[in-house]
Amino acid sequence: MEELIGKVAELYAAFEKDAKAQVEAGNKAAGARARKASLEIEKAMKAFRKASLEASK
Repeated sequence: MEELIGKVAELYAAFEKDAKAQVEAGNKAAGARARKASLEIEKAMKAFRKASLEASK
């Protein structure tokens, strides 16, 4: 579970960097990277939810 938390934090940091680049500088490529990162975050969060439910049993 610690590995999943680290992965989510890493993905969010990348998302935040790219999202800021899109908003502040109008960088379209950064926007595409941010959208891709958001999908990866979603997958990681689903894996965390599954692991969390298993750990609570």
